[in-house]
Amino acid sequence: MSAKLTLQSTRRMLSGYDIPAIGYGVYMINPSSTEKAATEALKVGFRHVDSAIMYRNEKGCGRAIQNSGLDRSDIFLTTKIPPESMGYEKATRAISSSLREGGQEYFDLILIHAPYGGKAARLGAWKALVEAQRSGKVRSIGVSNYGIHHLEELEEYIQNGGGGEISVGQYELHPWLDHSDIIEWLQKRNIIVEAYSPLAHGERLDEPVLQTIGKKYNKSPAQVMIRWSLQMGLLPLPKSVTPQRIRENIEVFDFELSPEDMKLLDTGEYCPTDWDPTVDDD
Repeated sequence: MSAKLTLQSTRRMLSGYDIPAIGYGVYMINPSSTEKAATEALKVGFRHVDSAIMYRNEKGCGRAIQNSGLDRSDIFLTTKIPPESMGYEKATRAISSSLREGGQEYFDLILIHAPYGGKAARLGAWKALVEAQRSGKVRSIGVSNYGIHHLEELEEYIQNGGGGEISVGQYELHPWLDHSDIIEWLQKRNIIVEAYSPLAHGERLDEPVLQTIGKKYNKSPAQVMIRWSLQMGLLPLPKSVTPQRIRENIEVFDFELSPEDMKLLDTGEYCPTDWDPTVDDD
């Protein structure tokens, strides 16, 4: 599905808005370094920045956008409601805080960061997102790290009058973390699936299969992993603070992995490099 993708490609969400086909992640970037890194990302062509309250660097992202020389409407900015702000009242305050911290009049997307806190807290946070969407504080809403049981809980709530639509589901996704069941659930409903940590925090870059495929296409292992995400129908969010690597991470639209190479990367392994709240039973 990704053969005709370009850096300028977008995907249409259920909310009716478009989202760039690749984004720049700022997870684990020091707040003092975020503005410089995000500025570089926008300079080389990224138009999508994925931030979060929990990263403590919304301010740096906002400054990078404001000083980029680009129209705000040309940049897609995401933030997330953290686990400690679940529930209607706390989530409402978190949204207002993020707008102030990032210096924004609106966010393009706000996600619930993780399905913690229990059912009442999850649905309360969703209610706050729906109200923020209706008031123009956010254009699209979604979730991150939700297991299928959490997604079905939310789907039932929406269908019974809760409002809103799940435009995006964000997960750690790469060839060594199989979430195919969740991906199938989301894609069947035309929900955009974002892949955070698509490079597995660099832990897999020495894998022989990546080295072999990279040499075949004259691409780095990181570029192979990002291209895999695109061809899986995912929206990758690679992160780097190194200017050369930031640029390399978007130089993935001039080649296509063969079906054979895609199959080689279908490891079926389940090895998260970080947390995995999808398995939370609460």
